[in-house]
Amino acid sequence: MTDISDAHTEQPSLDGRKAIVTGGTTGIGRAIAVLLASEGVKVFICGRTREHLDDALARIREVGEGDGINVDLSKREDVERFFKAADAYLDGLDIAVINAAIPADALADTTEDDLYYQTAVDLTSYLATTHGAVKRMKAGSDVILIGSMSAVSRSPGSSVYVAAKAGIEGFSMALRKELSGKDIKVGLIEPGFTGADFQYPDFPPEKQVELIKEHKMLRAEDIAVAAQFMLTQPRRAAVSMMRVETRLNHP
Repeated sequence: MTDISDAHTEQPSLDGRKAIVTGGTTGIGRAIAVLLASEGVKVFICGRTREHLDDALARIREVGEGDGINVDLSKREDVERFFKAADAYLDGLDIAVINAAIPADALADTTEDDLYYQTAVDLTSYLATTHGAVKRMKAGSDVILIGSMSAVSRSPGSSVYVAAKAGIEGFSMALRKELSGKDIKVGLIEPGFTGADFQYPDFPPEKQVELIKEHKMLRAEDIAVAAQFMLTQPRRAAVSMMRVETRLNHP
């Protein structure tokens, strides 16, 4: 009889773990929250609109356990309010998925007010929510930052967004080294072109369905599986960065 006992590495269970997912009401964050809940993780999410929060929680509760709150993470007091609510619900934290982001365009096309708001959400809030999460974590915990392939492609017309995502890439690399000795792993996932309300109005739902069928756009669930992979490695193995791209280039 063939012995295949060592054909695969250890895959720790996610059952019983406790997670926050920022921006967990739509798109990639929602998909990650649903997948984690389906594997026994107790999740606490946040988003900006009540309608999206209600929809996400309904789906999460079909497969597992979760709750959430509406906040604007550009505001310091809302970051504090998010963690206060998460603490009350989770009573502990060992997974943080830092994901909340908004679109941002070329610098020349951005008003000063929009510039400050976009960088507050797309960069500063990443640092602030990661800071809040790490303060609550013990050995054996995981932080996953959801960045973007924009940090690599650096396409014209998106310089403000590129600045934020390149900053997150650098932040994740330095933070991983800072926390590795405490047995807190830090991973960065940089998705390519992914279907979500984030892509409206340029790519409405029917166009997204078409591009996904043509393998020119990813589903949010493709990124959720990448996050699951990061979280199910033995503690000795740190998957520090993953780039998930479409097989074919989109138009």
